[in-house]
Amino acid sequence: MKYFIKTFGCQQNKADSERIARDFKSRGMTPAKNYQEANYIVINTCMIRESAENRVYGLVNNLNKQKNERKFKIIVTGCMVGMAFRDKTGKYLKKIREKLPGVDEFMPIEEVGFDFAPLRTDKLSAWVPISNGCNNFCTFCVVPFTRGREISRPFEDIIKECQELEDKGYKNVTLLGQNVNSYGADLVASEEALREADCGDIPQSLAEEERHERQNLPSLKPIYVKHLGRYRIPTLFPYLLEQVAKIGFEKVDFISSNPWDFSDELINTIARNKNITRTIHLPVQSGDDAVLKRMNRWYSASDYVALISKIKNQISKIKFSTDIIVGFCGETDEQFKNTVKLAKLVGFAKAYISMYSSRFGTAATKVFKDDVPYKIKKQRWLVLENLINKPHLKKKIK
Repeated sequence: MKYFIKTFGCQQNKADSERIARDFKSRGMTPAKNYQEANYIVINTCMIRESAENRVYGLVNNLNKQKNERKFKIIVTGCMVGMAFRDKTGKYLKKIREKLPGVDEFMPIEEVGFDFAPLRTDKLSAWVPISNGCNNFCTFCVVPFTRGREISRPFEDIIKECQELEDKGYKNVTLLGQNVNSYGADLVASEEALREADCGDIPQSLAEEERHERQNLPSLKPIYVKHLGRYRIPTLFPYLLEQVAKIGFEKVDFISSNPWDFSDELINTIARNKNITRTIHLPVQSGDDAVLKRMNRWYSASDYVALISKIKNQISKIKFSTDIIVGFCGETDEQFKNTVKLAKLVGFAKAYISMYSSRFGTAATKVFKDDVPYKIKKQRWLVLENLINKPHLKKKIK
């Protein structure tokens, strides 16, 4: 029996597919070279944009037409299934069942755990998930609905996996999470402690120490990130990143970070470990304060630029990549120009630019109107694409 896995979406999905591959191999199956050779076709889905969702519909329906010629099973997993099983109304599950009648199984990715090491094809570089899910609820983003609330992997499990990778000769690792900065928050503090934390003394209760010990964490004092006058979250990420760096890899990378959770301790950790990446992915999404507020992003454009400056001052030869959404609900020409202004000021090495599309279940879909015409979105996309990703065209940008 043979399996074939098609992966849509981000690095986290690619890492999930490596775990799926190991699960199938543990059942005695072997990988197929293409769809035609496979007895099981697994489609690991993404729905961060409407275009990604539509590609899944097209692929599955094309495969379904081939079922008359040969027998095989289609299994759909990933973000679309995560949304379907978390949507308590049942509307999204009904939608995908109607649009994908040829699917034999909708498999939640949570069914594939960490009992087996991922089946990696790259022998030098490895993805290492450190958390899954997100607690931030940006109004445009489906991740909290597709992956659920943030859950951190045990600290020692991650270190063990990384050590085993280095022993096998891997040179590079990338730590993955929807927000790596907040890694460990769920391991060391309750929601009550988070709500009660303020600008005074950081709470350190006996109950918290007991949880710390029960989770088999090293003896580390959580780092509380202060933002907007409050200590927002406790994090262990700077400790985790440093320990992974000390294992001896040539390069340690991490994706992705939220600007409002980027602590001074994290900056210092990167600065003193030369093998930690010097290209930091730091999504800005917009350079306009009003748009950022509608997006529920907890910073202003000036806050973002100040953080960039702080990092540049402490780490030499540092570069930044980012995510930007153009045409978000209500974005005016002037507000878009503010994004262009910020992009010029920062000088991003790379930007992943997307045109806003309404997503099922998100606050933006429920509260705002997707009122920027596609033609305008495309024009704005081209402006930033040429400015950031095609430097030879920069002189054409006014």
